[in-house]
Amino acid sequence: MTTRDLPSRQQPRWGMLLAFLLLTLAVAATAGLATEPEIAGWYRTLVKPAFNPPNWIFAPVWTTLYILMAIAAWRVCRVTGLFAWAMALFFVQLGLNFAWSFLFFHFHQIALALCDILALLLAILLTTVSFWRIDRTAGTMFLPYLAWVSFAALLNAAIWKLN
Repeated sequence: MTTRDLPSRQQPRWGMLLAFLLLTLAVAATAGLATEPEIAGWYRTLVKPAFNPPNWIFAPVWTTLYILMAIAAWRVCRVTGLFAWAMALFFVQLGLNFAWSFLFFHFHQIALALCDILALLLAILLTTVSFWRIDRTAGTMFLPYLAWVSFAALLNAAIWKLN
């Protein structure tokens, strides 16, 4: 089956893929603006648990996750269209993801960031299940994100407790 054989809603829509990539990477870049100045300052002064990864690991992991998110959303969107429940969940989790960096790094609100990341974790789980039901590859692409944010929530909780 070629792309010409797919129903019109399932056409590749390469422009839509580019839009999702630009959106998720813009979220990443903007969150990075809130995060970067605090790494050598405020964040360095926090007591962190022994399982805290080195700072250099975060950028490549998050970049990979944002790209996977974008591709997964594109795969689902080409089936459901932009105004579907699964896509609403995608945008909710993206918004919660965006907010976390500002809450934690910019405003130094560790407890509020923990509340946000727990809501984010639920939103990612719901998005993953929703995506899985529409496109198994898209749902699978969200699993590393779910795992990483689970770890990040544990890390956020530990930092809150230690500080």
